[in-house]
Amino acid sequence: MKVLITGSSGLIGSEAVTHFGNKGYDVIGIDNNMRRLFFGEAGDTRWNLERLKLTTKRFKHFDADIRDRPKIENIFREQRFDLIVHCAAQPSHDKARDIPVLDFEVNALGTVNLLEATRQYCPDAAFILMSTNKVYGDAPNEIPLKEMETRYDYARAEDFEGVNESCRIDQTLHSLFGASKAAADLVAQEYGRYFGLNVGVFRGGCLTGPSHSGVELHGFLSYLVKVTMRGGVYSVFGYKGKQVRDNIHSYDVVRMIEEFAANPRPGEVYNVGGGRQNSVSMIEAINQIEEMSGCKLNWTYVEEARRGDHICYISDLRKFKAHFPNWQITKSLESIIEEIVTAERARALEAV
Repeated sequence: MKVLITGSSGLIGSEAVTHFGNKGYDVIGIDNNMRRLFFGEAGDTRWNLERLKLTTKRFKHFDADIRDRPKIENIFREQRFDLIVHCAAQPSHDKARDIPVLDFEVNALGTVNLLEATRQYCPDAAFILMSTNKVYGDAPNEIPLKEMETRYDYARAEDFEGVNESCRIDQTLHSLFGASKAAADLVAQEYGRYFGLNVGVFRGGCLTGPSHSGVELHGFLSYLVKVTMRGGVYSVFGYKGKQVRDNIHSYDVVRMIEEFAANPRPGEVYNVGGGRQNSVSMIEAINQIEEMSGCKLNWTYVEEARRGDHICYISDLRKFKAHFPNWQITKSLESIIEEIVTAERARALEAV
């Protein structure tokens, strides 16, 4: 089996390289370290690429740009894949406002290039697009909420499991990032429904893990641990620090990909996150990380929330679980934070 992973040096991409490489598959990675261009040195993923080269035997890396259609077509023509996991993206809704054209080219045009190459050269392959919950824009903020001591939560019993895939994606404030990803999301669905390709669209929330090159504009838990343990000032933007996110470990995301690839449903859409069991508010996360790391976070409160930011977002996972009953969350929030803290300690020792 031959697997292509775009964004292979990133969080989900590198987890997928490791997972499928350990199964003995031939793994081809595409990554040109654009995260460094987007976020500076802190976003550099070369350390992850070097780790993958050392630890994954049947891994081949291409320094390629997904916007380069001829180069992408060449790779597909020569390799012929059984599975494509498309993780490469400009991932920050804040950053997109500064680079709107580049953001759209990477997220929307790059996705079309990959889908069309799949249609032309390996139409029987499974194709997974790592989309985002930002395709819903700020529509989830219309769900009635109640304010609690350390978090916001859904006020109605029927919303307990969180946001499901029926949430609308239009007539809402997305951020330019959310709009470019929505374009990719819709065209991926269309390649599945219109052309019959085995495309799955995974609308991710807070995807995390120790391989994340977290920065302020992208990578909630990873960046929070980094600032807590390395020093610096962390900014909490609005909502009294009670905004809630559900966090899923990169391993559990890759297991979702594996389950879908084994029994694909063309053009299907799934919300991807840690669900209620892995949900945490900003205040709660700070307290847990301080306790686990033994370090005190220096943080400041900014009254104005990020534009279009979700107040409370928990992914309703019932649809995916119904379609793929062999899958479940295996990494708790506590174990996720512990892994990230341990990885940060190891990096600090390497730097000495």
